[in-house]
Amino acid sequence: MAKSSKGRMPRLEDVADRAGVSHQTVSRVINNHPNVSETTRTKVEAAIAELGYRRNTAARSLVTRRSQTIGVLASELSQYGPANTLLGVEQAARNAGYFVSIAALREVSRDAIADAASHFMDQAVDGIAVLVPHSDTLLALDEMRLPVPVVAVGSLGNNNVSGAMVDQRRGAQLAVEHLIGEGHRRIGHLAGPQDWIDGTERAEGWREALLGAGLTDDLLLQGDWSAGSGYAAGRKLAADRSATAIFVGNDQMALGMLRAFAEAGVRVPDDVSVVGFDDQPESGYFTPPLTTVRQDFEELGRRCMDIMLKEIEAGAAVSSIVVTPELVLRASTAPPEGQTPPEGQAPPVDAAP
Repeated sequence: MAKSSKGRMPRLEDVADRAGVSHQTVSRVINNHPNVSETTRTKVEAAIAELGYRRNTAARSLVTRRSQTIGVLASELSQYGPANTLLGVEQAARNAGYFVSIAALREVSRDAIADAASHFMDQAVDGIAVLVPHSDTLLALDEMRLPVPVVAVGSLGNNNVSGAMVDQRRGAQLAVEHLIGEGHRRIGHLAGPQDWIDGTERAEGWREALLGAGLTDDLLLQGDWSAGSGYAAGRKLAADRSATAIFVGNDQMALGMLRAFAEAGVRVPDDVSVVGFDDQPESGYFTPPLTTVRQDFEELGRRCMDIMLKEIEAGAAVSSIVVTPELVLRASTAPPEGQTPPEGQAPPVDAAP
């Protein structure tokens, strides 16, 4: 870190002098305030880098009476979705100048959630992001009426808890609508655990897309997010050939299903099309590369912190925000054998991203 011309560590005022702006402008840039022009932001960031300026968090905390710490209550971090949601929230918090204190739950229960919340209150956190994707989490948080802003990441929240989520239901609809557009009429679903918000929302999206097209929703299988449960479901489907397409609740289960189909001589996508959910980094390298629904976890983290900071710094009301997912076409889907793609339908790419 560079010393200022006065022989001390650089201060905010030094950055302002170097950039030729006011110290209020430097503060707005540091706190990611939207009302700063791109030219000004670039000048200030260049001055910060040149001087090696770092904000004095302890001094700022004395002035603002805030700890500059966000508590993150998380569970199921072995799963791709929750783990990457945590990374997105942590990165967004750090970019906003906040530390993160993480409490990972071994079991999801009201007592465990209450204990973690009490721990965060002892740390005087400024807000809590909750990454516990189970349906009873909001009820537990609602009862606690915590004295700091709370954002439920992965849920729309309620009257007392803000929410930030990827539109899981819409993502499932995109997957099923794609399969219907390819000409499939028997489309099954391997669902995730139904005590997970993501699992229920994706199943509902599958059902709504089918019923909206006049198709039946009677081919529903239950999984647990693991490749092993996908493999077991794939063996069953390979034996009865009851569907020409399957929407799978996540990419890990899709991986197991692809293995089961390969062992049984069921060709993907010739005999059956498969769509996953998450777009984990390996999905483009499955055999065949997997058509899937991509979630933007970094954007979800940013939106979570946007809500959190508005409540912490401006006393904004409880609110919710939804991030739209994206369908990624690869080689695991095609029209049913003997049919050609509908006019204007582009073939999937047979390659990793």
